[in-house]
Amino acid sequence: MRDLAAAYAMTAAPYPLRVHQARALSEIDRLMVDGDRRRAWVVLPPGTGKTLVGLETIRRLGAQAVVFGPNTAIQSQWVRQWSAFTPATVPAGISRTLDAPVTALMYQALATFDADEEVDEEGHSGSPLMGRLHPNGRALVEVLRATSPLTIVLDECHHLLEVWGRLVAELLELVPHAHVLGLTATPPRSLTRDQALLVDELFGSAVYGTSIPSVVREGHLAPFAELAWLTTPTPTEADWLTAQAERFAELVTDLLDPSFGSTSFLSWLDVRFVHRSPPIPWHRLERDEPLLTAAALRLHYAGLLALPPDARLREEHRHPPTADDWVCLLDDWVRRCVGSDDAVLDELRRALPSVGYSLTRRGVRSGRSPVDRVLARSASKSAACVEITAAEARSLGDRLRMLILCDHERAAATLPATLRGVLAAEAGSARLVLAGLLADPRTRSLAPMLVTGRTVAAGAETATAFARYADVELEVGTPDADGIVELTGRWTSRTWVPLVTAFFEAGFCRVLVGTRGLLGEGWDARGVSGLVDLTTATTPTAVVQTRGRALRTDPGWLDKVAITWTVVCVTEDHPKGAADWDRFVRKHNGYFGIDETGEIVDGVAHVDDAFSPFAPPKVASFDAVNASMLARAEARSVVRALWRVGEPYDDRPVHTLRIRTPTARPAVVPAQPPASVPTVAGVAARTPRWVVPVAAVLALALLVTVFGLPAVAAVAALGLLGVGAYAVERRGRVVADAARPVDPMRLAYAVADGLHAAGLTPAGASAVAVKVDETGEYRIAMHDVPAEASREFAVALDEVLSPMTSPRYVVPRYVLDTVDGLADRLRAGASSMVGRLRPTAVVWHAVPTALGQNAKRVRAFAAAWTHWVSAGTPLYTGSPEGEGVLAAHRGSDPMQATTAMRLSWE
Repeated sequence: MRDLAAAYAMTAAPYPLRVHQARALSEIDRLMVDGDRRRAWVVLPPGTGKTLVGLETIRRLGAQAVVFGPNTAIQSQWVRQWSAFTPATVPAGISRTLDAPVTALMYQALATFDADEEVDEEGHSGSPLMGRLHPNGRALVEVLRATSPLTIVLDECHHLLEVWGRLVAELLELVPHAHVLGLTATPPRSLTRDQALLVDELFGSAVYGTSIPSVVREGHLAPFAELAWLTTPTPTEADWLTAQAERFAELVTDLLDPSFGSTSFLSWLDVRFVHRSPPIPWHRLERDEPLLTAAALRLHYAGLLALPPDARLREEHRHPPTADDWVCLLDDWVRRCVGSDDAVLDELRRALPSVGYSLTRRGVRSGRSPVDRVLARSASKSAACVEITAAEARSLGDRLRMLILCDHERAAATLPATLRGVLAAEAGSARLVLAGLLADPRTRSLAPMLVTGRTVAAGAETATAFARYADVELEVGTPDADGIVELTGRWTSRTWVPLVTAFFEAGFCRVLVGTRGLLGEGWDARGVSGLVDLTTATTPTAVVQTRGRALRTDPGWLDKVAITWTVVCVTEDHPKGAADWDRFVRKHNGYFGIDETGEIVDGVAHVDDAFSPFAPPKVASFDAVNASMLARAEARSVVRALWRVGEPYDDRPVHTLRIRTPTARPAVVPAQPPASVPTVAGVAARTPRWVVPVAAVLALALLVTVFGLPAVAAVAALGLLGVGAYAVERRGRVVADAARPVDPMRLAYAVADGLHAAGLTPAGASAVAVKVDETGEYRIAMHDVPAEASREFAVALDEVLSPMTSPRYVVPRYVLDTVDGLADRLRAGASSMVGRLRPTAVVWHAVPTALGQNAKRVRAFAAAWTHWVSAGTPLYTGSPEGEGVLAAHRGSDPMQATTAMRLSWE
């Protein structure tokens, strides 16, 4: 083993480490090479060099090493990259016998699993896994147990969470002597609770992780933009959807009928949510039943339910109820109220399948919705691929290398009887996409090809050209009805994938259609200019891996910018018509991209600032949206500039509150408190109002002392009049300052200082940053603080700005009449100096929940509120006076503001 360690020490990587590789290895060295920790995991996005981090860890540990990966492409990648280390003092192999010091294997070496098998919507295999090890797997385990020292690297270790997790956990228990390194692109914050528990068991906490934006900023991934093409179902599909919607519309009509059921649906909702008995606090009900309460608030937004006491409408509630909302409320009504009313139950059984639900003895249950299937596999999506590809070809010319990813090569199952004649038999398949590309002359000239785990196909001319290029004995088939020609021979995907990839990168084929199961992780083509995502996968792993195919930098295209398109099909003619939009939202949830202003944000807002995660745009706007998307795709140089490659960054998320008010204007107020604020008795100024009069009296006394009373009496009288007028006008300026409309930013500064004084954030108003866009929308966030502190601030500010629900404390904001002009200033100044100035109105705001938990925090917020906004004593809503204020002002909107919470990256 000393000889092996020496051989490792003699070799080195052929190129310098990148920033993130060096940082990750530094942490691994500290814990595993220099320390006594034996397990660790590292999070690096696709294309950032996880393989080199693993190989360099193997080299530094200096022991026999085994690498496990999910497929043949990744297995070959490890061997290929290790062979690049120079000088080649340590050989690598792929044999289960571990006869080479470095061995790359697939996870299937332990359990039988088809690496190239296509996957379902959430990334799982369609075949069952073996419940026990194959004899070959048991033999491998015995070899591992007998090998010491030993290094095990688990590449793309998120697969352990989805497929092989328990098996690998049992393996690691048998080799406690091994150093184990996990490598993945899946960020820890996207793990489910069960996944997080398994990762903690296998590795402990991540020793290093970085984000995709940070690697783009370093210049090691290509700048990119996420775009969407919005489409509607074809006429045939739309007719079927409309017919299905009629059934549910009839049900909704019945639900709104007071005579439907012994206790009508709306009467039940009123008892359940508005006149609750017992009076459970809304925040507790919302915590325990979030889907149900959200559905109830959207029903209120539609005008069908009174606003429940102490409830507050947030961004997600300001949309009409969806079919899922209706069903959620229906399920509650059925289980708690309907009982054995056969007429009601029969109607529900008839109508619910039209939206993908069924009525069972235990309530309403979700099933596979045929509506969702129509939208996910709509023929309009294949047509959209043609339009996107043609537009990108016009923009990029010979640089175009478009990748189109689907779930399946062919339809995985026979269409149900209800969809025959609605969807094509191959709807949603890669084969149908290729047929569409070949049928249009704009895209046929791009020589599109299909490559899956089973098939290589193209148009006749392209197939013939590829057969010559591949230099493999192949048979070029005859074209089918769609002009598709298959290439067959004595080869496997291990052979044809690299050949097709090279053909594609060389530009002989400029559009490649494939399946996510094959052209996913491990597939590497640096020239990919962009991709069209037609898959239905929404897991964070699938999303990151899919998009990672386009983000690799290209040495031959230094200013490369990648564009990822998601095609979304929406209809307004069915209550589940936003199902595909909801899938689109899930894809982008937790994924950071750059918007048109250069802000890097999480979710669909980076695709279009106007996109809401809670509802799609109106269908009438789709053409305009698509035109805007095409314009962004053409402006790749703008996208690159917005990423600011090479500039510093913090690599942390920041919670931002976006605010629109009727009086919003594009101006930024500095973090400087006003000279005066309104009070219940008028104004409170930084300079006491008696300063000027006292100064005048002292000046008069000095004149009398020096010149005598008679000589100065007239001058003094005139002087006193002038000084008095000046004092009144100056006091009027103080009142005018206090009477200015309150800007949302002043409320933000007050909230920030209150949180800081209460010890809830490490900084106050000085850390608040704001952007105001051309529409007057404020984007306010607390910067240079931990993510949790920025979230605490954004939530608290949202509560202060929003309609009052049921806070523990409320605080007044006094309002004075606007003071404009000299006459107004003199009148206001005189009223103030004689103590007759009073506010004309008082607006009540909720004290944020975090600051209303105890008296100390309330006092901290009150001091900040007085400093920035208005003097006034917070009221406890449990007191008689506070209860009266709450009853009078509950639901009132203090700023008439519309707010939206977003997560940004900096």
